[in-house]
Amino acid sequence: MNIPRNQQSIMKTLEKAALAAIIISSALAVPCQAAPPKGGMKMPDFTKGDPIPAGATHDWTLGATGLRGWMYCDKLETSDARQISITKVEKGSPSDGILEVGDVILGIGGKPFSYDPRTEFGKALTAAEAKDGNLSLTRWRAGKQEDITVKLPVLGAYSATAPYDCPKSKAILAQGCKALAARTSAPGYERQNPIPRSLNALALLASGDPAYLPVVKKEVEWASNFSADSMATWYYGYVITLLAEYHMATGDDSVLPGLRRLALEAAKGQSAVGSWGHKFATPDGRLFGYGMMNAPGVPLTTSLFLAREAGVKAPEIDLAIERSAKLLRFYIGKGSIPYGDHAPWIQNHDDNGKNGMAAVLFDLLGEDSGAEYFSRMSLASHGNERDTGHTGNFWNMTWAVPGVSRGGPQATGAWMAEFGAWSFDLARRWDGTFIHQGPPEPAGDHTRNWDATGSYLLAYAMPLKKIMLTGKRPATNPQLSAAAAKSIVNDGRGWSNKHRNEAYDALGGDELFERLASWSPVVRDRAAMALARRKDAAAVPALVKMLASKDLNARYGACTALAKLGKDSAPAVPALRECLKDKDLWLRAESAGALAKIGEPAMVALPELLTMLAKSPTPDDPRGMEQRFLSFYVFGEMLKRSSIKGVDMDLLSKAIVAGLRNQDGRARGSVSGIYEQLTYEQLKPLLPAIQEAIVTPAPSGEMFAGQVRLAGVALFAKHRIREGLPLCIDVMEIDSWGKQDRIKSCLRSIEIYGAAAKPLLPRLKQLETDLTAHGEAKSLKEHIDKIRSLIQILEKTTETVELRSIRD
Repeated sequence: MNIPRNQQSIMKTLEKAALAAIIISSALAVPCQAAPPKGGMKMPDFTKGDPIPAGATHDWTLGATGLRGWMYCDKLETSDARQISITKVEKGSPSDGILEVGDVILGIGGKPFSYDPRTEFGKALTAAEAKDGNLSLTRWRAGKQEDITVKLPVLGAYSATAPYDCPKSKAILAQGCKALAARTSAPGYERQNPIPRSLNALALLASGDPAYLPVVKKEVEWASNFSADSMATWYYGYVITLLAEYHMATGDDSVLPGLRRLALEAAKGQSAVGSWGHKFATPDGRLFGYGMMNAPGVPLTTSLFLAREAGVKAPEIDLAIERSAKLLRFYIGKGSIPYGDHAPWIQNHDDNGKNGMAAVLFDLLGEDSGAEYFSRMSLASHGNERDTGHTGNFWNMTWAVPGVSRGGPQATGAWMAEFGAWSFDLARRWDGTFIHQGPPEPAGDHTRNWDATGSYLLAYAMPLKKIMLTGKRPATNPQLSAAAAKSIVNDGRGWSNKHRNEAYDALGGDELFERLASWSPVVRDRAAMALARRKDAAAVPALVKMLASKDLNARYGACTALAKLGKDSAPAVPALRECLKDKDLWLRAESAGALAKIGEPAMVALPELLTMLAKSPTPDDPRGMEQRFLSFYVFGEMLKRSSIKGVDMDLLSKAIVAGLRNQDGRARGSVSGIYEQLTYEQLKPLLPAIQEAIVTPAPSGEMFAGQVRLAGVALFAKHRIREGLPLCIDVMEIDSWGKQDRIKSCLRSIEIYGAAAKPLLPRLKQLETDLTAHGEAKSLKEHIDKIRSLIQILEKTTETVELRSIRD
């Protein structure tokens, strides 16, 4: 779904500054991070005296050695590095007296690094802890190279089902909880960010050790009195979860008033479509700024479910849970839970942990299809995929094992063997605590330096099943066999941020077609892109045959590949038109997307697409998602490229009106692109719907909801429609995000009205006053000057302009 995905990318970029507001300094002493030099960096050779590049301060915890070290990274990968420069040696640690700051590690076990040193070092840690504790390193110091040994505690090997039936996992949990309890009681701990603070207390609770209950009780007292305004949604989900889990584990009723207060605030702060943003929704049920964000929204939904299980009963909570679940169910089988109210995310098998979050949520709700699908997606996400994540990968790591575990012990064992074992051992410090490692390039990591001890320990606490998050309620969805788990892990291979295409490009044609029928939307998309890169139009007949398959995934894959092949897929138009009649909503949408990419040869399907678009949402599609994607394809692509000459105007009008009423602001905006192709006579019957789309903003897709409103105001100005005059100022919304573009566009429309805008003089003068006193008046100066100019012109004009009216 190209249009939504592009807009999602824009949205992600713009959020960075806002999310930075939630960051509170960690109690852990770690150097502040800075962005690497622009334009990339040259890989240094420390044995030749090269320094760590200026500004490139992202170093790594090197496991239980007590070391931190810097590695070269490129495009979110450390795969090209072959040296580790030591940046810190903790006193009393196993490395104290053996290594020092400035030393360079060149290899493991007497051999130089042969691949990604981060992975190779992590695997060496795991191997050493499993045997005799001897970690053999090749150290370079002041021109001299020698092999040295760091002695680590022996913890044993991870089991084949780790962390289940795993003595090593049990030992790590015990050590970590002991250190965490001590830290939680230390002065200054209260300065922790509420998210890791809540996770830390949850980990101690999940240990089941009664010795930690006094510490947890103290944290719960803090949580009971917690309150926030800015970024409240990010915090509330974790704080509510802590309170609810504590009450269910202990029966302590003292937390119920605080739990009830927070849960009701969260439920009432949900948007009308079941989402949350940075803040709680406005009284009209709409969100601020960027609109819907699932990273805080999914944990909030889980927390409300847990609050209800803990005894907080309220119809508002029931409604909030169901509305959110209805929103999230749409993504089952289609991709990853995306950033916000967007198309399914299919670049990776998880989008910063949201699939893991969803696996836990649907497991708790007892909805097997959701729990099974999102757990599979979590299992297939490992390696460099786990390094990715908007604002860093804190949530990608936090929710990994909780999500994977819903597939059973064989699933966690396969994931740990592939990625978790070495990466967890690399992140674990010598005292048993964890600092969030972050991705290889930290410039956008707003969770850098967070205390991640609770996040990791919750993974190790899964076998104990002491709280709901760690599986106290047995899963009802199918548990994977060892073979099935390994197969799903394999589905996640063949991609890294730096090498996205090579693995799939090396596959044979039969293998690509096999992957086009995968259960994984990500695998299907990667196979389709590889097929398209071969520019083999001869593949189209085979894809047409796939469209008739009984396997729905194969039909999805065929649509994806045909869309990637674009105009070469013209012979598939008849078969795609047949798919438009299918009972499966997503197949209809994917077929429409393929037709849109084919271009002119697919215009014969326009009447069918317009007819589908004009229909009201059905009970199985309450949010009008089919209509939404059809709006993108029909108005955002097909009619954007082609003339409406010969199009049935009655059918087109019905489709326009339906699209303008869709929940999504972006979908409405794509519909507005047709305005310029319509004459005034063709527009007349549409004017009430156009006016309504201006007056009443869409309940979702807030970030892009202004497009249809501004297009409508401009259209009313172009045709000198009276009802558009007050809207020119109403739509500016000078205290809302994105005001600059709105004000500029609306002032342009007022200019077009010319002398007819004279009745707006009192409001323009008030607008001048308001903007002059605005907190951002300096950046609004150009607009203020323009308003003053308009006022002068309108005060002097004696011209009269005839206006039209919708009522005429």
